[in-house]
Amino acid sequence: MPEAHAARPDAAGLDEDQQRARRLAIRDLMPTTPYLAGLGVLFDRYEPDDVVLRLPFRPDLTNDGAVYHGGVIASALDTAGAAAAWSNHDFDRGTKAATVSMTVQYVGAARRSDLLCRARTVRRARELIFTEITATDAEGAVVAHAVQTYRIT
Repeated sequence: MPEAHAARPDAAGLDEDQQRARRLAIRDLMPTTPYLAGLGVLFDRYEPDDVVLRLPFRPDLTNDGAVYHGGVIASALDTAGAAAAWSNHDFDRGTKAATVSMTVQYVGAARRSDLLCRARTVRRARELIFTEITATDAEGAVVAHAVQTYRIT
């Protein structure tokens, strides 16, 4: 009997290689979209359900030339969570997506430092994916924490 993840010629849908290729295409496409390209986000890690997004420091994304604006941090957190949701998505289930909710707690500041957002998938349901994201400065000091509900249909 073939393995569950192996492609079957008589089965409808994408085989595992096609699924993996689409997941990696998301990783490559996200940073090139207009808003994210403007922020300059990069992926340091993109594994199934485990993503690290880096936002290189830029003074124009700060309040005062040194500390990131909270909206910039929220955007990076949201993007990292969405990437974690896509990183192990079954594309036979759909490709329309949106953040349903996200709660952010700001607990520190990234002073003249890259911002790193580590996201992991906590649970996958039929359409909803639940993620947790922690943003730190380059030294590892926590800047913000978020929980996100993402939907892909």
